[in-house]
Amino acid sequence: MTRADETLPSGRPGCLLNPPAPQPIWRFSRDGRCARVCAVLRFALTTFIGAFLLFQVQPLIGKYILPWYGGGPGVWSTCLLFFQAVLVAGYAYAHATTRWFPPRIQALIHVLLLAMALALLPIIPPDAWRPQGGENPAGHILLLLAATVGLPYFLLATTGPLLQAWYSHTHGGAAPYRLYALSNAASLLALITYPVWFEAHLPRRTQALLWGWGLLLYAIGAASCAWRFMRTRPDPADPNPFSAPAGAGVALDQGAPLAGCQGCQSPRRPPAIARLLWLLLPLCASALLLAVTNKLCLDVAVVPFLWIAPLSLYLLSFVICFDSPRWYRRGPFAVLLTAALAAIVWAMFQGSEWPVWRQAAVYCGGLFVCCMVCHGELYRLRPEPARLTSYYLTLAVGGALGGLFVAIIAPWLFRDFFELHWALLGCALLAAALWSVPKAREPQPGSAGPNPAPWRQRPIPRFLGRVLRSRGLRILGLGAGVIGLGTALWRESAESRETALYHSRNFYGVLAVEEYEPEDLDSRYILLQHGRITHGLQFLDPEKACWPVSYYGPRSGIGVLMNALPPGPRRIGVVGLGTGTLTTYAARGDSVRFYEINPDVLTVASTYFAYLTNCPATVTVVLGDARLSLEREPPQQFDLLALDAFSSDAIPVHLLTREAFEIYGRHLKTNGVLAVHISNHFLDLEPVVAALARHFGYAAATIDCDENDEEWWDYASTWMLLSRDRALLESSPIQTAANPPATNSLQLPLWTDDYASVFRILK
Repeated sequence: MTRADETLPSGRPGCLLNPPAPQPIWRFSRDGRCARVCAVLRFALTTFIGAFLLFQVQPLIGKYILPWYGGGPGVWSTCLLFFQAVLVAGYAYAHATTRWFPPRIQALIHVLLLAMALALLPIIPPDAWRPQGGENPAGHILLLLAATVGLPYFLLATTGPLLQAWYSHTHGGAAPYRLYALSNAASLLALITYPVWFEAHLPRRTQALLWGWGLLLYAIGAASCAWRFMRTRPDPADPNPFSAPAGAGVALDQGAPLAGCQGCQSPRRPPAIARLLWLLLPLCASALLLAVTNKLCLDVAVVPFLWIAPLSLYLLSFVICFDSPRWYRRGPFAVLLTAALAAIVWAMFQGSEWPVWRQAAVYCGGLFVCCMVCHGELYRLRPEPARLTSYYLTLAVGGALGGLFVAIIAPWLFRDFFELHWALLGCALLAAALWSVPKAREPQPGSAGPNPAPWRQRPIPRFLGRVLRSRGLRILGLGAGVIGLGTALWRESAESRETALYHSRNFYGVLAVEEYEPEDLDSRYILLQHGRITHGLQFLDPEKACWPVSYYGPRSGIGVLMNALPPGPRRIGVVGLGTGTLTTYAARGDSVRFYEINPDVLTVASTYFAYLTNCPATVTVVLGDARLSLEREPPQQFDLLALDAFSSDAIPVHLLTREAFEIYGRHLKTNGVLAVHISNHFLDLEPVVAALARHFGYAAATIDCDENDEEWWDYASTWMLLSRDRALLESSPIQTAANPPATNSLQLPLWTDDYASVFRILK
């Protein structure tokens, strides 16, 4: 084996026009075996720890700040945007320092930044960063993340490209690609273990402190690697040993000229269309990741495991595609992509009628196939080794632009969650454009030349072969598929606009006011929807306009309770405004105080619905997160506090924790009632509330209201009533409507801000 610092028979040092395959990092000569093993372990352990911490901090910090911003899916989208942007900065830092600075300066800069990052520990967000109610949520989240985890995350983001460049330099140009595989394995391990073990067994503060100790361990390892790198002399045969640091998992093509090789032709600049695809393909994959995550969180719950599953599949597609060209083949993935896109569109038409497991399987499976196509095509477009740092930097920029599109631009540009539609269409368009080009034959592993496509090797009829090779038919078929997909997506999006009187979208989601039965004056009504879920309706007939309907009818748990409360001036608190239907139960002299986080809901309730206007009681609306507002207010002495805050079908988890119920108890009268609306398609919330009732010594009653075909406006609902006034809950109206006590109900650990897992309550 000829090394780059040895003289070839031609007498030209270091010129390898047909270089041998890169050697794995674990192969050593017998001389200095122990020292070499220690050197490899130094880089390997540091890379593993850095990648593990990089991906574990994402759900950890998200779990900290989620309760501060209403628990909506926009919080996680903004967090991902931040992480992607800082990842770009880390890649740019690695690219610039390895190009512009000598080893000593590189090492000193990095060690200094590591010391500064350790000085910022722990990463627990201080209470001073809690929102006060008037800030822009997205901007405030970005500033908070920058102040708490910005520098540590930035340094962890540099681990892949920087340490691999240092390793290659300190080990005589050895291939560092096993370190890339190791880092991806660590990232996946961090994502998988967080919801399964860390979130389920450790409180948030313990998680944050352990993460800080992990960062210290990483800093020690990185400083050790920097010391080794600084003391290693550059290879004299390579005038620029940093010309191809590439923290890439791309195996070099046999016969490709080495960067910095004397006498070899300098690498050509990739064509503009290739560089554009480096940007568009990761942009599309990143937009799909965030759009699918938003979709799952919107219809189920905003919890870490629903963030982590799509992110893990996204990362796994990168690992598989960049491991070897054998994993991605256009033929099979053309079939898989067609099936995946069709399944996702079908799921979009079905909406919340499908069970959660089926929705999650379809969306996550479709995301994985789409990402495999995007990342597989990216691998096919990989440049020569000398261009790898700019290649990976462009990929990171594309991913950040996808996050920017979903988190910032889409809420401003679209009035519904149409970013998923556009991301799916973009994936289909890119695939069709690339597949319409004649297929380039790639070299196979261990082969010096190209192999023909598998189907060309099989004996097939000549006519069929001509059809398969017909570019015109291929383009026609791909074009028809894209047009069909676009038509289906347009029809699905148009269904949400057919009866809409009003549409709005902001950080907290999409609201739509729709009108039904416009020709029948007696039955004409308007309805408020958040995502796929109805949040109230009102008849436009003046006589029916004062009826309590939807989830608040006379047979519902809240309706039975309101009629059972003693008469007289009553103070009523409601978390979640909706259309304001609960005001139909209020009488003159009562006081009703709503807590609403979304200002657009107040606009809709005041403009299109008349419940607030017609209410004879005193009505006030407090804008901002209900929990934070109640935490800041003096005791309100409520006779009734109703929890009816939903983000589409997802209950904000932070409103059902021990800390939240402590706040509610401070605002209730001694014999006040806490009414919790637990209707949900996907989650069984009754055991959660039952555990909280036991902890705080409340008597509890559960009232299920089934649908009534004759009175369709009374929706099925489930309310749990909690109070220390046992006489009230044992009164005849409530006992008649309440469910019999469950003898085999699920026993759950108490939900707290540190612990809240929805695995065991999925229906």
